[in-house]
Amino acid sequence: MGSSAEIEAPRSRAAKRRGRPPRIDRDAIARAAGEIPLSDLSLRSVADRLGVSVPGLYHYVQGRDELFALAAEQSVRQLPLPTDRDQHWAVWLYEWAVYIRSAFVSDPGLLKQYIDGAIGVEVMAGNIEAALALCVRQGFPANAAFDAYHLVADCALGAAVSQIREDLARGEGRPFHRELRRILATGEQSLPHLAAVDEAEFEPSSRFRARITTLLIGVAVQGGMAPAEVGALLAALVDSG
Repeated sequence: MGSSAEIEAPRSRAAKRRGRPPRIDRDAIARAAGEIPLSDLSLRSVADRLGVSVPGLYHYVQGRDELFALAAEQSVRQLPLPTDRDQHWAVWLYEWAVYIRSAFVSDPGLLKQYIDGAIGVEVMAGNIEAALALCVRQGFPANAAFDAYHLVADCALGAAVSQIREDLARGEGRPFHRELRRILATGEQSLPHLAAVDEAEFEPSSRFRARITTLLIGVAVQGGMAPAEVGALLAALVDSG
């Protein structure tokens, strides 16, 4: 009769063979995809993270495009809203604008997914509702609150595009301000007004906070609120940021 060790070894191997495969579903795939930068995302990287085979993923996602859409939606769900501290509506919207701009700049792939329509409205609805709830509580009609939210979101997204473009240009050694100086120096075009602009204005990051402040003061004026109060509140945030 063989030793107990000889008997136990085959049993251990059989137990390993009979073990259940890792359990996955679309939620697990979405969570795993959301943990991987979009630049590194692939069916293989998600399968490795979950401990399953690539063919196994095809039971739940149809391919790379659907995987990217799941990852983008997961990333958007994880974007933290400003904490509702019953702060002034303009402060909440300012904090939201600064954050979402930063989130898209840090992950340009996420912005591309948003532009391509991969992030469904159902994912964004909760964020919009949170913004509307705070604004309505402070005297906004729902329609005006909705307009204010989208103005701020559009400004932040546009600023993210400008910054991503500038970052790419810097990587190629041709940042906007340097290229503009070169064009002005040649004198080949008559650009007197552009030449009079302070160079600091050409930096996308340096003026975003001031520009979002101007937008929010405009929202206050349009809503018959005190623009000076909004300006003072946001000036303190710009100075601290």
